[in-house]
Amino acid sequence: MSTCAPVIPIARAKAEPRAWGDLVRENEVHGSLYTDPTIFEEELHKIWFRTWVYVGHESEVPQPNEYVMKSIGPEPILMTRDREGRIHLLHNRCPHRGNRVCMTEKGSARSFTCPYHGWTFTNDGALRGYPFPSGYEGVDRSELGLGKVARVASYKGFVFGSMAAEGPSLEEHLGAAMAAIDALCLTSPEGEVQVTAGFLKHKVKSNWKFLVENETDGYHPSFVHASIFEVAKSGIGSLYSSDSTAVSRYFGQGHSENDLRPEFRKRDIPMSWFNTTADRLPEYTQRMEAAYGVEQARKIMIDGTPHIMIYPNLFIAEIQLFVIQPLAFNESVQHVTALQFKGAPDLNRRLRQQTMGSVGPAGFLLADDAEMYERTQLGVQAKSPEWLYLGRGKHRERTDENGYLIGDATDETPTRGIWRHYRSLMEAS
Repeated sequence: MSTCAPVIPIARAKAEPRAWGDLVRENEVHGSLYTDPTIFEEELHKIWFRTWVYVGHESEVPQPNEYVMKSIGPEPILMTRDREGRIHLLHNRCPHRGNRVCMTEKGSARSFTCPYHGWTFTNDGALRGYPFPSGYEGVDRSELGLGKVARVASYKGFVFGSMAAEGPSLEEHLGAAMAAIDALCLTSPEGEVQVTAGFLKHKVKSNWKFLVENETDGYHPSFVHASIFEVAKSGIGSLYSSDSTAVSRYFGQGHSENDLRPEFRKRDIPMSWFNTTADRLPEYTQRMEAAYGVEQARKIMIDGTPHIMIYPNLFIAEIQLFVIQPLAFNESVQHVTALQFKGAPDLNRRLRQQTMGSVGPAGFLLADDAEMYERTQLGVQAKSPEWLYLGRGKHRERTDENGYLIGDATDETPTRGIWRHYRSLMEAS
């Protein structure tokens, strides 16, 4: 018999709305945005559970009845393909007593059975049945299926979910980021990306926003990654220097990029973006030329793949795909995989090798960033100075031919844009 007294929740007065303008300014943000757990809870409801969030790729469930475990923020989600080939995003929670109905990362299943009381659900979420049904006479089974993410949409195989029943369409949310996904798909002779190399998971003791900011921060690579650039004899470091013709860009809707194409076009060498030459990938080059014609194939292979952060959690980093998952105000997970391109086996093999070398268990690149994330999380807990300064390059911001805000390669134009979007989302009712 327990001797513990029952815990009675204490009623709290309704919190006053935050004055987000007191926390997010044009060139600086308050340190509490990374350290206050109550702000993190607000972010879950106003960003992660309201906007479009990247969940997975259709190629991860290529066959009917396949599934893979995913997430929206800290919320566990099952991405399934039913027997008709339709994609579903289901909450991994039994409506009976809340148990998880699936604990396996991926597989093939026509149904899921809760281990607690044996309730069974089809892979589109409908309740199939429960043991001892006489105890449920008169119950409407249609109301007891697995919870479904309110809206599901896909663009070029990239599957997004929104827990809000209403809001902007996926196309409206992506905006200019759609062109970056289009360019990514053109790297394949068959016009398709595949996410089939498996994921590595890196947990860091850091707020998720530090990760988002870092992905298109062109100021840090020359310092944080100097050792790997030197060991690998890579020319990447020069792309993020004061002499670089590359630009940082803010697209709106929280999306940002480092556009390295000006540097690659100046070099005018196909596949230099991959630190190689086209003659080392003869099969890939032939397939690209057959698909797009010699001139267009050459242009595609010079420009390379994008370096873009699609808010709030999808980072396409030339050869890799990162998915950011917040767990707590001071804990996040980066899920990372090598990009694979349909019809490009020789390129794909090298992509996998380079990914293991840079972000694998013994890789240097992500280890460098992870160290910075955790040091910054520790540092920002200090009380002074209260504000983080984000004004680099403000005096030289300009608009490009498409009306998007750009800065030099090392400027904080993307970060300022991300925070403006953040404030707009947090101020929305």
